[in-house]
Amino acid sequence: MIKAIFKFLGIGLVTLLIIGILVYLFIDESVPNGTAGQEAEQLADEMLDVLNKPAFDTLTMIKFTYPGGHSYEWNKAENKVRVQWERNDVLLDLNKSIEDFNVVEYQGYEFFLNDSFWMIAPFKVRDDGVVRSSVEVDDGRGLLVTYTTGGVTPGDSYLWILDDKGFPKAWKLWTSNVPLGGLKIGWGGWVEKQGVWFSTFHPSMVVDLEITGLEVSH
Repeated sequence: MIKAIFKFLGIGLVTLLIIGILVYLFIDESVPNGTAGQEAEQLADEMLDVLNKPAFDTLTMIKFTYPGGHSYEWNKAENKVRVQWERNDVLLDLNKSIEDFNVVEYQGYEFFLNDSFWMIAPFKVRDDGVVRSSVEVDDGRGLLVTYTTGGVTPGDSYLWILDDKGFPKAWKLWTSNVPLGGLKIGWGGWVEKQGVWFSTFHPSMVVDLEITGLEVSH
């Protein structure tokens, strides 16, 4: 009986390994070559306009919950954020140097950078250190952005796939914490809050991410 169980587990692990190799070989992509210039800047402008970046800039508070029970109250006006997860409840002053954070505060800081990015990434395509270029794609218009500085993992690249109006439909990502290059993840569940559009649902072949409890205020 024990031998049968181990044999079954062995077959299962081999199957998963084969599937993983096939996925890597047939889906893994290199970062595409883009073209910097007017077309890329126009795509960035269209996305920022349709999502209402000026209204986003005037928001003073954003509250939301990310999968896994990470809850946030982000005071944009004061650049502070309250992060709650498991038994932890920390108030981070984002004006401080990260070297001043203790271990728990730094963990909350990493959570916040990652989790908030899944909502506000479209508004960050003109941040300092961002390189923008246009890329030909089959199912829309492509805007490739690479973050050369900032965040926890500088050097990450994201290929936005935009519809005719400039709304992001999905992105493909090349990041240091995802081994599969070019993984495509949807940007859906769009909701309008105080004149600003936010995506709250991100389906993919790996996992679906849903952001809940979104509240914003000026």
